[in-house]
Amino acid sequence: MTDTVVGLDVDDLKDHLRYKLRRTRAAYSHPSRRHDARCAALAENVFQALNGAQAVAAYVSVGDEPCTRLLIDELYAAGVQVLLPVLGPHLSRSWGWFRGSDDLATRAPGRPPEPSGLVLGPAAITLVQSVLVPALAVDAHGNRLGQGGGWYDRMLPLVNPGVETFALLHPNEYLTDTVLPTAEFDRPVSGIITTEGITRF
Repeated sequence: MTDTVVGLDVDDLKDHLRYKLRRTRAAYSHPSRRHDARCAALAENVFQALNGAQAVAAYVSVGDEPCTRLLIDELYAAGVQVLLPVLGPHLSRSWGWFRGSDDLATRAPGRPPEPSGLVLGPAAITLVQSVLVPALAVDAHGNRLGQGGGWYDRMLPLVNPGVETFALLHPNEYLTDTVLPTAEFDRPVSGIITTEGITRF
């Protein structure tokens, strides 16, 4: 994906890219009731990348995002602790432990399902050995383009040094021929995982 737009600042350029990437992503659809081979392939590659981590921060996929629902079920079944976002007011960075799919509930329109139980503060991210984050695209330098809400921009600086952060993407969203625009607060990821494999930076 090569795209040069003259005269836009970083925020406007990011919004322009998000618009194009969302239109492309809309071609992906998740089965309404069951998981498919793409869900299984992504889960297999994530397990390989995690390299035996016993506590992982993840997220519940929605819509046309790469499927994480099978993944978090399989992590939980394997005895891995899975930390999921709990989206509070004013972009508060809260977390909760996944306790099975039946425990997830949608708390507000437009938000992904969240675990019930004890709500943990931002420091809970320091309890995990690997972090999985959503993204619309990542370039070959590890620069990540998110949805624009800023939640992960505020969370990633809290991750312990040495803990790998992986963005989960559809294969075409790894942009090897594009340098994504970045702002001072943007944090690169350690690698990307798709249905086709793992790339570390």
